[in-house]
Amino acid sequence: MPVPKGARRSRIQMQLQGFTNRVFHGKKAACRVDRYFRDLSGKMGRAYAGVVYRNWTIWTLGLLLLLGGVPACAAKAKPHYAALGKAHIVPYSAEGDPAGARPGETKLTVRPLVVNGKVERWSTGEIHEVTPHTFAVRSALRVNDALPTDKHEHWVWQKGQWLLVDKRGKVKDLRLPDYDSSVSNVVWFRDYAAYCGLTASGKSLYAVVMRIGVRRAVVSRKLEKWNAAAPASTACGPAVWQRDPPRVSFSPRGGEMVSFDVVGSESMPAAGAK
Repeated sequence: MPVPKGARRSRIQMQLQGFTNRVFHGKKAACRVDRYFRDLSGKMGRAYAGVVYRNWTIWTLGLLLLLGGVPACAAKAKPHYAALGKAHIVPYSAEGDPAGARPGETKLTVRPLVVNGKVERWSTGEIHEVTPHTFAVRSALRVNDALPTDKHEHWVWQKGQWLLVDKRGKVKDLRLPDYDSSVSNVVWFRDYAAYCGLTASGKSLYAVVMRIGVRRAVVSRKLEKWNAAAPASTACGPAVWQRDPPRVSFSPRGGEMVSFDVVGSESMPAAGAK
């Protein structure tokens, strides 16, 4: 016999009511609910503690790595510098340096060029302060002069090219066109280098003024033909500078003095100069 819809609905309601009474009413139900919420809060507490612990561990490890890396970074950040060391007097002669030695030179004063605590090169002669941070100085080379038949090395000193030294730790070779150790005697003024140069062919003597940072010569003027048999030391006298107006004069051997007015990276023959 089929059950009426109203009776079926009443039966379902009674079953739900009975379930609700068992779960949410009575002492046992209250204990179950209390235990449920206590278990839930315990799980949430443990989960939160785990998250905090993981975060704390990550932050601690990151801080330790950071603190451990600071000394290493500080050690790498040492200041860079370049300076000349103590002077030494070494034997020197035209036999070891036929191109650079002057008549009667028997000793050469050399100084180590120290870059960041290490001896990078050697220098000789006086320095020229170009700016508060840079200076020019001539290099000195230690060369093995032994012949193939010699059993032992034979070291000699020679005068080398000019260097531009940045006191903050950089050194570079200066490009001086037509520079020849046997003829050229560089005289500095500001950032200009004036000297008598010899062409690559060795047949012409030139008046040269070079400015640091400029690729072409400010002055390049032929003075006379060059006789290779003539003494190199008498080829040309030291250049003479004048401040106002900026002017440089050259005195070739047996020739007349020639002068040039220098303005920036340009030049022109001085008034009355040939």
